[in-house]
Amino acid sequence: MEIEALSYLGIDLGGTKLLIGEMDAAGTVVSHKKYRSGFLDQTGALRVIEESLEDYLRTGRVQYERPPRAMGLGLIGRVNNELGIWYQIDSRRTTELRIAEVLSRKFSLPCYVENDVRSALKAELLFGVGRRSKDFIYINVGTGIAAGIVSGGRVLQGGHCNAGEVGHTRVGVDPGVDIPCECGRINCVEAVASGSGLDKCARALTDRYPGSILSVPKEGEQVNVKEIFEKSDRDPLCALLVDTAARAIANLVMNLVRTSDPDMVVLGGGVVSDGFLYPGIQAALDPHTMRFVTRGVEITRLDPAYAGLMGACTVAMNRNFSN
Repeated sequence: MEIEALSYLGIDLGGTKLLIGEMDAAGTVVSHKKYRSGFLDQTGALRVIEESLEDYLRTGRVQYERPPRAMGLGLIGRVNNELGIWYQIDSRRTTELRIAEVLSRKFSLPCYVENDVRSALKAELLFGVGRRSKDFIYINVGTGIAAGIVSGGRVLQGGHCNAGEVGHTRVGVDPGVDIPCECGRINCVEAVASGSGLDKCARALTDRYPGSILSVPKEGEQVNVKEIFEKSDRDPLCALLVDTAARAIANLVMNLVRTSDPDMVVLGGGVVSDGFLYPGIQAALDPHTMRFVTRGVEITRLDPAYAGLMGACTVAMNRNFSN
């Protein structure tokens, strides 16, 4: 069946997977296909993106009468949205890459790129609860932790396209053991409250809780965050992990609202989007500190399975969020 409609192609690159799909102008994901990615530098990631995109265009897309209007990429790390440059994933994987130009030329489509969290923020602005505000903070708590900030309707990029890397912030929460953070410090919020941080904390504390019923897999596989939540009512280790994460995220929220003076905070990402940590986060928020956040702290209403893809498709729309 052919559909007479326009779509936007999105490519959401995560730490272990690549999700490619299409969204219509109303924000409905109409098709998608998942691919494996893995630990890559930019050059390797480009190869995976090209191969996966060729497969998706051949086998995965809804049969629209016309091709997508444009493609958008949500990428980990420092990305220059204006110039279409992917600077780095992290300090160990650095190859300045004009990825928008390369993909646009190869696939004959306009191509736009953005950092993955700012991509999700832009979807929140167009299709989520962010539509109600011109001053809000979107905090993504997934494998890592980062934020997107909207001030006066403007998405902050930063002087080096690095605004929002708030995971490397100490938030005054001690899990009972020093957890090294990739930034070189200990007990940063990402190191204790993200998916990877909960894994690190569980491994570091296991010997202190010999009777714990939490399954800790071999190195290379991550502790299941959902299992931590499910067992937290009867397992002291899981209870500690949950309490530490909730207080750490709450402290991060309170630090950030003092910085940009938002009227709303939106929480997204796989660790928080099911709402399990939400009561603990709310309980740890100080009313005086939060008094100007008049729209409160909300969980995103975008489907967490597709929020990154929707963000990439929103980037493809090339809407101006800078003024």
